[in-house]
Amino acid sequence: MAPQPTLSELDALVAGAEAAGLPVTLRVEGERRPLPAGAEAAIYRVVQEALTNALKHAGSAPTEVVLRWDAEAVEVVVADRGRVGGARAELPGGGHGIVGMRERVRVYGGSLSAAERPDGGFVVTARLPLDGSELVVA
Repeated sequence: MAPQPTLSELDALVAGAEAAGLPVTLRVEGERRPLPAGAEAAIYRVVQEALTNALKHAGSAPTEVVLRWDAEAVEVVVADRGRVGGARAELPGGGHGIVGMRERVRVYGGSLSAAERPDGGFVVTARLPLDGSELVVA
C-alpha cells in the first residue's frame, strides 16, 4: 500500500500531465501552512481529477494550476482555456469526478466550484480552511 499523496508531489503530478500532452503550469502563492495529511491528499486528488478532466475534455488547451495560501485557507484553482476551435469534447466516463472532488473537500470543511469559464474553458476551485475547525466526522 502506497502512502497518500501530499502537496510536495504536485510538481510530479503536473509533470505527468504535461508528459501526457497537456500544456500545464503550476504556480504557488503565499506561505505554505501545515495541513492534516488527509487534507493534503484531498487537494492533490482535486488537482489530479481536474487535470485528467482537462486532458480528456480540453485536449491540448493551456492549463494552469494555482495553489494559493492565505491566513485563513488554502485554495487551489485548475483552469483550462478550452478546446482550440470549439466546445469541450464529451468523452465517455463516469461523470462523478466533480461530485467526488466536492465530497473530498467537504470532509475538511472546504468548498468546491466547477464551471465553464465565460471566455472559454473550464475552472475548478477548491478552498479548505486552515484551522481545521470545520472537520466533518461522519
